[in-house]
Amino acid sequence: MSPKKEYAISPKRSEDFPEWYQQVIAAADLAENSEVRGCMIIKPWGYALWERIQKQLDLRIKQTGHKNVYFPLFIPLEYLQKEAEHVEGFAKECAVVTHHKLEKRADGKLYPASPLTEPLVIRPTSETIIGAAFSRWIQSYRDLPLLINQWANVVRWEMRPRLFLRTTEFLWQEGHTAHANPEEARQEALSILNLYEEFIRSYLALPVVVGEKPESEKFPGADTTYTLEAMVQDRKAVQVGTSHFLGQNFSKANNIRFLDRNGKMEFAWTSSWGVSTRLIGTLIMAHGDDNGLVLPPTLSPLQVVILPLIKKEEEKPTILEFAEKLINQMEKLEFAGEKIRVEIDKREIGGGIKSWEWIKKGVPLRIEIGPQEISSGILTIKRRDKEVKEKEKLDLQQFLDKLPFLLSEIQQGIYSRAESFLKDHSRFIDTKEDFYEFFSSSDSSDKEIGGGFAYAHWDGSREVEEKLKEDLKITIRCIPYKSSYGDEPGICPFSGNPSKRRVIFAKAY
Repeated sequence: MSPKKEYAISPKRSEDFPEWYQQVIAAADLAENSEVRGCMIIKPWGYALWERIQKQLDLRIKQTGHKNVYFPLFIPLEYLQKEAEHVEGFAKECAVVTHHKLEKRADGKLYPASPLTEPLVIRPTSETIIGAAFSRWIQSYRDLPLLINQWANVVRWEMRPRLFLRTTEFLWQEGHTAHANPEEARQEALSILNLYEEFIRSYLALPVVVGEKPESEKFPGADTTYTLEAMVQDRKAVQVGTSHFLGQNFSKANNIRFLDRNGKMEFAWTSSWGVSTRLIGTLIMAHGDDNGLVLPPTLSPLQVVILPLIKKEEEKPTILEFAEKLINQMEKLEFAGEKIRVEIDKREIGGGIKSWEWIKKGVPLRIEIGPQEISSGILTIKRRDKEVKEKEKLDLQQFLDKLPFLLSEIQQGIYSRAESFLKDHSRFIDTKEDFYEFFSSSDSSDKEIGGGFAYAHWDGSREVEEKLKEDLKITIRCIPYKSSYGDEPGICPFSGNPSKRRVIFAKAY
């Protein structure tokens, strides 16, 4: 082994946060860049995280009455042209297929030979193609509400890719619904927003601020976009999910009409909403430390890993038999409505190397079992949310009795730490001078980090937005809902004009 370092990840968060993030992904073996610029290969541990998210969120979505479907990856170009604001919003991000056949040149190299009659857009989102289907499926008010969801990949050409946060191709879930009236459609968008908030808080241990996007940040073609904003450890915001009330914009573009109860033809009211693999990137940046990934027990593919301490070959059968019996007992227990997920690391490599690998992967609990533990009946327990060398000694029955509580304690501790960070770096600001100082200042330990979430009054003007973006590289993340976040009227400190309420300004990914 190389000499033991103080931390597993170099550089530390305080030294170079963007590079720290990339190194955590590499150390935890989550993903890597592919041969296609901007695309990523999600490795088994990283994909296991997405599978956990998908499984739990899919269950919640189905419980609200939505059915899963699948739509084609390719969208006719004419479909995107139907909704002007939509196509304008996505035009620069679209990848387009123009040929369908490869032939060889004289030099032996392949080239695209047969142009398509009409170019096909690789879906950046599915509103237009799903809208075309809705126009066929919906004839009467009896067909409403129509509630569907799909798990898919999408492509948005990305100029500055970053694994899990911004990639050309990414995985997501997108829901699409149609309703007989605007109240139902808006309530659908808000209900899903609440579903996302509960899931992200309870399952990913991420505190979020919920609110509405300003006009400049809305989803192209939406009447209203609702958002969930998380803060990560460099004090930047990440939009972790959105839900859109689309009004009748896409219905009119796609001729989604129905015969209402009075025999009158009406355009349907629609919504759409989604979250993506960006959740994993946010999780890394919100919970990770200088030793790697830190996973909430609800999400972690493994909640407990058993590390056999085998120094002599003759000890191996006894230690592994003890470990297997321990697994059988643990699997009878439950945490958060599921059986405990546990595994024995039987690889024939050094115990120290094994332990550090699981530390970097973020598994909540590590149990070391060697001859001493078997003879004494006392287990050595190490928690990922504690210092690396910190350990707890529990006899077998004590451990089994305490295991669900330990996992619950880790889960709550991870959430509380992130919540405290969010509160500590959020400010109510009333003057331009204080505002600029907030986003320009930095800690002595970090030359680039400054700011957080600034709750400030805004007069609603694009001029103020653009000026602050130019000066400080910040945007309005959302108009928050909670009254405690400052919904009282005031004065915009940048223009001196009246303001209806405070909004959240932040730097963002």
